[in-house]
Amino acid sequence: MNAIKLLVQRRSYPLIFNRTATTKKKIHDPSEEDRLPIFQYPISTSSDRRVYVWGLAETGALGIHMPRGKKKGKKAYRNNFSYAWHPIRSSFCERFDVTNIACGYGFTVAAVKTKEQHKVFGTGINTDSQIGYHAPRMGHPLEMLVSPAPIFIPYASLETKITGLAAGRAHTVILTDNEGVFTLGNNAYGQCGRKINPQEEYKGSMVSHNIKHLGKETIKSVCCGQDHSLFITESGKVYACGWGADGQTGLGIYENQGFPARVKGDITSENIVKVASTADCVLALSDRGELFGWGNSEYGQVPMNTKQQQVNMSYALLNFTKGLGKIVDIAAGGSFCLICNDQGDVFVWGFGLLGLGPNVQHTNKPTQIPAPLFGRNEFNPECMVTKVACGIGHLAAITNSGDLYVWGRNRYGCLGLGHQNDQHFPLKIGIGAHVLSVNCSVDHTVAVCKPFT
Repeated sequence: MNAIKLLVQRRSYPLIFNRTATTKKKIHDPSEEDRLPIFQYPISTSSDRRVYVWGLAETGALGIHMPRGKKKGKKAYRNNFSYAWHPIRSSFCERFDVTNIACGYGFTVAAVKTKEQHKVFGTGINTDSQIGYHAPRMGHPLEMLVSPAPIFIPYASLETKITGLAAGRAHTVILTDNEGVFTLGNNAYGQCGRKINPQEEYKGSMVSHNIKHLGKETIKSVCCGQDHSLFITESGKVYACGWGADGQTGLGIYENQGFPARVKGDITSENIVKVASTADCVLALSDRGELFGWGNSEYGQVPMNTKQQQVNMSYALLNFTKGLGKIVDIAAGGSFCLICNDQGDVFVWGFGLLGLGPNVQHTNKPTQIPAPLFGRNEFNPECMVTKVACGIGHLAAITNSGDLYVWGRNRYGCLGLGHQNDQHFPLKIGIGAHVLSVNCSVDHTVAVCKPFT
């Protein structure tokens, strides 16, 4: 009887369900649609920028705040935040309209679009006042900043705009539109473009030097190596100052240079549009897409007919790069060089993790990194590399679709791949934006991007 009763209950359930399902529904009034809220996705403008940072965070160079840890009892502690393994969106750059960024050895400087006094901010190591004077109280200067702080520069007019930035091991160069260049930080070798004072104390220094013109010409571009600085004038002339022991100033001497002097050699009759240097080797690119170089050539970065390791004057690399097409971008690392041509092909030479696999760590001539490694294939034939960059030990390339590829020494996670393993060939990094430029340093990387929408 119990089994029959249960079966009846189970069979009657669908009947009850169907009866309730046929209950009359409320008819929707079409006029209510006009009063319903409309959700609109935010649309960015062409000038909107996003900045992503990754790598070593202990120095403060990433400019991101330490995350708070959980509370234990009445005391709160902070988690150990040493590395950013993946790209992290900079909150500072969400509050300001960032126009330029440069990465030094353990510090970062950023220029913002404003008509106020503070146009440049710095974060990270500040042992030599390379990001200005900062003190919680007078007489106690900070040697490290964990978040961006304004750098005081004595502009003559608040209408002045920052058009370029460069950073070396412990000095910074700031280029303006109508007031020339301002330099600050360590000048032990003359890299700030002023007289060398062996007794000068750089910790807690408030000194900033202004270079208005070079050879009566306006300065249009700046670049920093380890302890030297390079300037390009409006007519394409190149000037240099700083440490010259490896010939990186290109002045025909190996002594230090306190004031900017014009680089000698093959580029004197050329219109140079870009120079690149991270350590003590320099590459220069002319308006005709031809390559020149000088400085340390221990690993064949600047090949010559002689076997000397240093090139103390600029040397044309026309035969060296013959057949590679018109070069459009250049980068020089610690022991290697990287270029790309107008067809989007990438070439590398020197010593290190060059992107040619684990079995190739040295090549004495430009060798192409296979294009499929940067996304070019039969389904995506238009993909091409348009920009390249180098740190001391890692390399990067940006494609015309805004993808960023990285490889090389993964010091403190500076490749942003989620681990600390070295990378032997280019690998696309995950960034939720269209990459416009990338700056590589010793152990951290910064990318300037624009939103997808």
